[in-house]
Amino acid sequence: MTSRDGDASLPDTAPPPASAPDSPQTLPKPEGVLGPRFRWVSIGMFLLVMLAAFEAMAVTTIMPTVSRELDGAGLYAFAFAGPLAVSVVGMVLAGVWSDRGNPRNALFASVVLFAVGLTVAGGAPDMVLFVTGRLVHGLAGGAVTVALYVIVARVYPPALHARIFAAFAAAWVIPSLIGPVVAGALAETVGWRWVFLGVVGLVVLAMLMVVPAMRGVHGPAEHAALGRRELVRIGWAVLVAAAVLALTLAAESRGLVQWLAPVLATVVALVALRPLLPTGTLRARRGLPSVILMRALVAGTFFAAEVYVPLLLVTQYGASAAVAGLALTAAGLSWAAASWAQGRFPAIGHLLAARLGALGLTIAIASLLVTAMTGASPVVVVIGWAFAGAGMGVLYPRLGVLTLEYSTPENQGFNSSALSIADAIGSAIALAATAIVFSAFGGADSETSFAAVFVFTGVLCALTWVCGPRILRARS
Repeated sequence: MTSRDGDASLPDTAPPPASAPDSPQTLPKPEGVLGPRFRWVSIGMFLLVMLAAFEAMAVTTIMPTVSRELDGAGLYAFAFAGPLAVSVVGMVLAGVWSDRGNPRNALFASVVLFAVGLTVAGGAPDMVLFVTGRLVHGLAGGAVTVALYVIVARVYPPALHARIFAAFAAAWVIPSLIGPVVAGALAETVGWRWVFLGVVGLVVLAMLMVVPAMRGVHGPAEHAALGRRELVRIGWAVLVAAAVLALTLAAESRGLVQWLAPVLATVVALVALRPLLPTGTLRARRGLPSVILMRALVAGTFFAAEVYVPLLLVTQYGASAAVAGLALTAAGLSWAAASWAQGRFPAIGHLLAARLGALGLTIAIASLLVTAMTGASPVVVVIGWAFAGAGMGVLYPRLGVLTLEYSTPENQGFNSSALSIADAIGSAIALAATAIVFSAFGGADSETSFAAVFVFTGVLCALTWVCGPRILRARS
């Protein structure tokens, strides 16, 4: 990997050395992410992220149909939160594999498992098997994320990290625009199963492009067996996943169990999380620990609120699924645009990105809360949620860049998996908590329940303002 002082990190133009008056007036422009050396790796990874994004957008659209056909209303929330929970195990496995061997092999294995999970879900005769398939490709999806992060660290020079992460965000644009429409059309014509089975075919096509491009990706060293430390980390990951799954199931319960079980499950999850994250993460220690915590907070805020955006528009305003999807599309587009901007303008420093991200989420949550409490126009929701996407687009890539800046080749896998774990667990816990709050205040038939959910996510948003300044290391 090219160092910070290498040619790839030089600006587009540079003055010739004073001692070389006859040298060219400008140095060659550094190679970009689509240059000959990186082109097929970049395209292949872009396609994998885009397919994962399409699957995520499509599932949200067709889940009401799946639940109705398979009589699985009781497992509706679990079908979303379950894959997030088990993805933690995949993240740790991929991180260990990448640190001890080759991230390329971790990517290949996880993509194959991802396709298997999609196939099981697409052919499921009942909701239990459908959820099983979701859990399998959730496990694989977590591994894919970490493997891609490590490959970025191993293949691209630091000067290109912000741009490749911006490309990952841009990979969500097409799925955000056409994903819900295509998924809905498939469900109404050939059947919802082809939403999953069709993606399997596209994954195979993407891998045919990726495999040759990944030949130059190598690990720092090869190790034959896992050590005790790695096995312990995997065990903690399994415990975290079990605790979050229990928390998700508790959201469907009633009475005293509905309140005691989540508290116990959350405590267990937080205790089990500590060995999987950098020391000091839960205390918001400056530097990498706060970067990881910030990722958990913004992910929890955004994704927990997003679940209720279309539900608010459909149940309280009678909007169609297509109209309700406009808010998600607006957020996807603003996310991609803001991500592109932060990669192109270095003047947007890390601290400013953190503030802009928190500001975008604040405006969005405030617009949702006002709409839920006053019955304001649904246009407020669409515009407000676009601010959430913009805030995430500015901040999300920077947290990935900072994670790699704070990493060494020996711990890139651990740190990348920690970032992804924080993302998944922050989202899963927040989703489970909002489900409990939503149910406690009356569910979809009550305006108060929506307001309560947005107040809760507002508290999470407030914590991002506290954590943001701590993502930079203290000056010595």
